[in-house]
Amino acid sequence: MTSQYKVKLRNLKIKDYLDLKEAMQKAYSALNNSYYKEETIAALLDIFPQGQLAVTVNGKVVACALSIIVDYNKFSDDHTYREITGNFTFSTHDPKGNVLYGIEIFVDPDYRGMRLGRRLYDARKELCENLNLKAIMAGGRLPNYSKYSDKISPRQYMEKVKSKEIYDPTLTFQLSNDFHVKKILKDYLLGDHQSQEFASLIEWNNIYYEEKTKLVNRQKSIIRLGLVQWQMRLFTDINAFFEQMEFFVDVVSGYNSDFILFPEFFNAPLMAQFNTMNEAKAMRKMSEFTEPIRDKCIQLALSYNVNIITGSMPYLIGKDLHNTGFLCRRDGTYETYEKLHITPSEESYWGITGGNKLGVFDTDCGRIGILICYDVEFPELPRLMADLGVQVLFVPFLTDTQNAYTRVRACAQARAIENECYVAIAGCIGNLPKVQNMDIQYAQAAVFTPADFPFPANGVKAESTPNTEMTLVVDVDVDLLKELNAFGAVRNLRDRRHDMYSLTMSSKMKERTFRDLKLQLPEPGKNGKEKTEKKTKAIKADR
Repeated sequence: MTSQYKVKLRNLKIKDYLDLKEAMQKAYSALNNSYYKEETIAALLDIFPQGQLAVTVNGKVVACALSIIVDYNKFSDDHTYREITGNFTFSTHDPKGNVLYGIEIFVDPDYRGMRLGRRLYDARKELCENLNLKAIMAGGRLPNYSKYSDKISPRQYMEKVKSKEIYDPTLTFQLSNDFHVKKILKDYLLGDHQSQEFASLIEWNNIYYEEKTKLVNRQKSIIRLGLVQWQMRLFTDINAFFEQMEFFVDVVSGYNSDFILFPEFFNAPLMAQFNTMNEAKAMRKMSEFTEPIRDKCIQLALSYNVNIITGSMPYLIGKDLHNTGFLCRRDGTYETYEKLHITPSEESYWGITGGNKLGVFDTDCGRIGILICYDVEFPELPRLMADLGVQVLFVPFLTDTQNAYTRVRACAQARAIENECYVAIAGCIGNLPKVQNMDIQYAQAAVFTPADFPFPANGVKAESTPNTEMTLVVDVDVDLLKELNAFGAVRNLRDRRHDMYSLTMSSKMKERTFRDLKLQLPEPGKNGKEKTEKKTKAIKADR
């Protein structure tokens, strides 16, 4: 399932040249549709393929970032574009250099507003870190300076851009992406009349630089989670609801979170307009908002570059009403998950039907699981997820009383210990006096960990203030889970007695769950245990 746009970040290829040329011409229409010749791009790809980045939208290249590595000790801070590129031949590229130099970045004007430039800058930073280079540097154009050049100097212009008195499409963006201006370059790019041939020498320092070279394209181990403790409030219409939702996405995205988790039925305030109906009819009527909310979340995931877990909403599938949520990935794709176990009140008041697909999904941060509220109180589901390699379990919930919250919290924490994974929970708080059966809520968002030495002693990585609207931003390290699984003080997953008991899915659930993952459950047995014991003995012998 995909949205209107599918966004992908990858390395540039020579077959992309015609797309690159078109995008570059449109981006530099004010510079007489300037663009690189095909042989120039071919040369860059030949000497430094991993440094040439592209963003595609629906398979078409619409944004690029080109770079080389230079030994910056051979250049002064007064260089020109011609000098740093070796008269446009890129002979200055040095694989043993210490600085990643950005020679070009552009976005097709038709695709601006999707924050594609931010993705390219973030990818450059990751490349700089993985190649263990000291910094990223570039000469940044000042395309709006010509409008002010008769009144202020380039230095004054830059100061006003910094203080946000003046907007410059290039410098403003660079400053917002953690670059700082090192100095002003004169005669940097001949023919750049918009910039009056001035440029800002910008720099981003790699704080992780060290003597030991890091692996390129290593798997991400630190994942940042953003949990929303949502205050129930009445909205005039769905657009007002969207504004509040985007506010939280913007906040969490500002902290570079990989995921944002909304609570179960966080759209319940929209049911107020159907308060004259009975609960079941009102809930079915509210399901009409579900697809528009899903589509808005797909758009926000793309725009803010964050994976959005939409909590849950009522959703009609045929004649059956389900408690359903969506994983909206930041590449434009989305998946659906369902609540499997329906509480007595959901069934009697709202007529909700349970689903039959296990919510396990692959993301750019690894494999995750999603269970809605009551489902986390059934230990079989998280255990099946653990067998499928899930390392982070998300649980959106809605509880009205503290004892109901205690059930969710205690079970979620138990699941983290049993399955050697992280469990993140987020719920709604406040009250909705004009919405039947949704009058009051109690919640405290939290992230739980296994209980072993690398983790907090109480198994709580972080938790919010109860019953206060806020966000909770938490980093979790999945590499610690791998260590725990092999060398923990106890090993709940590996030490199970498969000779005495087993856990299996029904054929119906297996078919629906594996439809997208195309995986098989690992066969239980003693081989894994024997390998672990041998490795543990070897380590003890070394000590």
